[in-house]
Amino acid sequence: MDLGIRGKRALVTASSRGLGRGCALALAEAGVDLVLNARGAEALAATAAAIRATHGVGVVEVAADVTSAEGRAAVLNAAGEVDILVTNAGGPPPGLWSEWSREDFIRALDANMLTPIALMQACLPGMMARGWGRVVNITSQSVKAPIPQLGLSNAARAGLTGFVAGTARQVAASGVTINNLLPGIHDTDRGLALDRRDAEARGISLAEARATRERTIPVGRYGTPAEFGAACAFLCSQHAGFIVGQNILLDGGAMNSTL
Repeated sequence: MDLGIRGKRALVTASSRGLGRGCALALAEAGVDLVLNARGAEALAATAAAIRATHGVGVVEVAADVTSAEGRAAVLNAAGEVDILVTNAGGPPPGLWSEWSREDFIRALDANMLTPIALMQACLPGMMARGWGRVVNITSQSVKAPIPQLGLSNAARAGLTGFVAGTARQVAASGVTINNLLPGIHDTDRGLALDRRDAEARGISLAEARATRERTIPVGRYGTPAEFGAACAFLCSQHAGFIVGQNILLDGGAMNSTL
């Protein structure tokens, strides 16, 4: 399917690895020029080089911490006018509710709520003025089904979801859509870290921890960055203009609910 976005320009944060990289690759395959951001310059450069070589699109790379004001300014300055914004950031560490301090919550809110909001505030006016834009926020399945040990993530991503719910309806008439993608467990560094923590806590092997989690997923496996990226690219396409303010689960059916 031709997504109808060839020649558009996209900013994708946290895009050197994992789900962000999957989204960047899918957009590049659709002919979208990219501004990629991550904190690690080496991994970011490798991803940018691979995309240029494979898809021949323009790629600008900005190694910076987008959760900081300085890093965000550098990214936005390099990005200029973008048609597509994909926000992404690594989740806060797991833990117990009684262990978290105010500072822990502030860090989580900065990374997983306030940074995406700031990026939207910077990019939405230009999209609205041009009459077209797409925003996809990568959040978490925990928005619909809280994960007890990920309380910091639950809180921050729920706040972002509330902001999007209202904002998406305010900008839709200008041809701009905002939606959220909610990943379940995927074959990423984040998934590996959660499995490793579970293995250590239960005194089992990493393979056993993964197999146990896979049995909770109806499709019987972890998701891949490629299929996640394909879903993101569709939401960014010309065909998705009637999808507004939605929270779309990509979890292999792990969350058991009717609605």
